[in-house]
Amino acid sequence: MSVLNAIRERMDSLHPKEKELAQFLLDQPQQAVQMTILELAQHAGSSTATVSRFCRSFHFQNFADFKMRLAAEVAQQPAAMQYQDIVAGNPLAEIVSAITANHLRSITDTTRLLDIEQLEAAIAALHSANRIDLYGSGTSGMIADDFYHKLIRIGKAAHSSSDPHLQLTSAASLTSRDVAVGISYSGETKETINALRVAVEQGATAISITRFGHTTLAEQASIRLFTTSSEAGMRRGDMASRMAQLHVVDILFTGLVSEHFDEYVPRLDHSFHMVTQYTGKEERKPT
Repeated sequence: MSVLNAIRERMDSLHPKEKELAQFLLDQPQQAVQMTILELAQHAGSSTATVSRFCRSFHFQNFADFKMRLAAEVAQQPAAMQYQDIVAGNPLAEIVSAITANHLRSITDTTRLLDIEQLEAAIAALHSANRIDLYGSGTSGMIADDFYHKLIRIGKAAHSSSDPHLQLTSAASLTSRDVAVGISYSGETKETINALRVAVEQGATAISITRFGHTTLAEQASIRLFTTSSEAGMRRGDMASRMAQLHVVDILFTGLVSEHFDEYVPRLDHSFHMVTQYTGKEERKPT
C-alpha cells in the first residue's frame, strides 16, 4: 500500500488541520514514524483526535496500524520508482521507458492496496448475480465496457452504458439478486454515484472500484476495491490510473473463472467457437 501516494491524492479534499498533518507526513515521513501520536500531533499543529480521525479516513484501524504501514513504505523508498511526466521532444526510447515505468508503478501500488477478503466477496457476488450492471463515465466507462465484454463471454447477463440516463434506467430495474459495479477513479463522478445509489435502493449488491480513501462512490458500496496512481495533471490522460483499474478488473475476471472453472471455461470455449464459425475470424483461444 502506498500511504504517501494516497495522502497526496487526497490533499485537496482534506480539512485545514488535516492538510497541515498531511503535509508534515509528506515532508517528514522518516521522522513521523519515530513519533508517538501525541508527538506527531504537536509537530503537525493538530490534536490527537485529528490524527486518529485522519488515520481512520484512510481505512486504518488506528494510529499504530497507520504508522506500521508508513514505516514499511519509508523503508522501501530508496528503491521506489517515480512517475514520469510527458516532456516535449523526448526521444522515443525514453518515452517507451517512462510509460512502462508509470504502468508498472501503478499496478504495483494497486496490488499492495488489494484486500483479498473484499476480492473474494466481489467474486462470490458476481458469480451468484442474476444480472450485473456496470457504471462508468469517460475513461472509467471504457473499463466498464472491458469488464462487460469479459462477462458476456462466460454467459453472465451484464449491461454497460456510459449514458447516465440509461445507467439510471437499468439500475432502477435491478433486484436483490443482482450486482452493480461502479467504476470511477476519483470516486466523485456524479453520474456513477447516482446510478450506484439507485441500484442499492433496489436491493442490489454494490461494488465500487475507486482510488484509495473515503469517496462518495465507495460509501454507496458494500464491497470496496481500491486502486492508486500518483500521475497528476492533464497531460497524462489518465494512463496509469486506467491500467490500475484494468488490473483490478482482470483479477476479478480471472478469479471468477478460476474458482468456477468447470462452469465458465466451457462457456468461454463456446463463445470462441461461435465467433469463429460465424465471422470466419480466428480469435485467440482463451486459456
